[in-house]
Amino acid sequence: MKEQNNRRNSASGSRTRKTTSKGKNGNSGRPKFSRDRKSSERRESSNENGGFRGSRNGGGRSRNGGNSRGRSSRGGSGKRKGTFIPVEKFIHEGRPLQEVKYESEFKFNEMPIHPKLLKNILDLGFTSPTGVQDKTFAPISEVRDVLAIANTGTGKTAAYLIPIINAILLGEDKFQTLIMVPTRELAEQVEDELRKLSKGLKLFGASFIGGRSISNDLRKLRRSFDFVIGTPGRLIDLSKRKAIRFEDFSVLILDEFDRMLDMGFSKDVNFITEKMVSREQTLLFSATLDKTQKEIISSILNNPVEIKITSGNSTAEHIDQDVVYYNRKNKYDVLLSMLESEDFEKVMVFAETKRSVGELAQKLKKSRIKVDEIHGDKTQSYRKFALKDFKDGKINVLVGTDVAARGLDISDVTHVINYQVPQDYETYIHRIGRTGRAGKKGTALTFVEEKKNN
Repeated sequence: MKEQNNRRNSASGSRTRKTTSKGKNGNSGRPKFSRDRKSSERRESSNENGGFRGSRNGGGRSRNGGNSRGRSSRGGSGKRKGTFIPVEKFIHEGRPLQEVKYESEFKFNEMPIHPKLLKNILDLGFTSPTGVQDKTFAPISEVRDVLAIANTGTGKTAAYLIPIINAILLGEDKFQTLIMVPTRELAEQVEDELRKLSKGLKLFGASFIGGRSISNDLRKLRRSFDFVIGTPGRLIDLSKRKAIRFEDFSVLILDEFDRMLDMGFSKDVNFITEKMVSREQTLLFSATLDKTQKEIISSILNNPVEIKITSGNSTAEHIDQDVVYYNRKNKYDVLLSMLESEDFEKVMVFAETKRSVGELAQKLKKSRIKVDEIHGDKTQSYRKFALKDFKDGKINVLVGTDVAARGLDISDVTHVINYQVPQDYETYIHRIGRTGRAGKKGTALTFVEEKKNN
């Protein structure tokens, strides 16, 4: 990324970018900020080869782990194979909440935040930043590239929105930010949070995703904007229609970057980043870090500040995790008996394929469970209403593929159930992150077919 030399002034004085050589660097503490700004959705598997292959000695929960190992794979040429997951990785006793709570040294009203933005933050009920919000505020404000790893439900969206909005308000000149996400639901959620944080600030942002009218998107883009949020496929489509120019964006944010850089999206992401010749800052946020993506991450980031609130390969410490053993004949009955229990108040159930999600949802409906489904074959309107019904308590079970594993902020989900084992451990972490949001207690259960000892 080439260095830029222009200057911007703000209420707090000149804001200039620090130029450094490529390499790792940490947060140097709370600065007096200076800033210089240079001006298809992933395919869901249709195969059903995933999961444990184990004993058939009946249902039941266990914490003994044993020697079973999980494996999932995807058939067909060119599709990513899953990885072996030791069963003990699905077993963890959640730590007490007070042991994992983050205490920030500074409250929001003690940070160099524009008064109008601060009012919006406080009106939303937030007084102190979470760990990821606290540790990323300074480097983002200094126009540093950032690689941030933090558990789901810890406020990663606000962690990048707050300092970027703040920079626009404090700077003389506006700049444009492109936020790319892997799913339609996450795009709408980011847009909603942007709307709340930027209320009354005369900033414009919108989401652009598949499943919506392209004509409406083209109309929206006739006006000037500060933030564009979207999935790669729709963004490229809009660029081909000359509705957006990637060259105009100064900031690139990849939310859930591990998924954005995998085989399903990497080609589109590379195409977009190569077009962003005016890009001065890149921010990568996720709950997990795939070590195999080290090279592509290095090619995107310039001397990044690396912030790891979690290691990127372990689950949320406060979530209780366990396995549920079953045999093939009683798997559904085991699930049904769990969902009929009063303890299972608000439950997300994950399966690997669109077909298996649909079949399971229909079966549960026949068993008089208040349930709906979400996957890639459903229209955006259907998915939106299903999520709303789940949030509002009209249904208490939501069955989904991994499109529901990323970024959905649904409060008070009591249980996540992996009815089928995910393709890899990173996906498992994102799935179980739908419970235990904002540090609350949660439970994650993974179905394992037991194997007889020979």
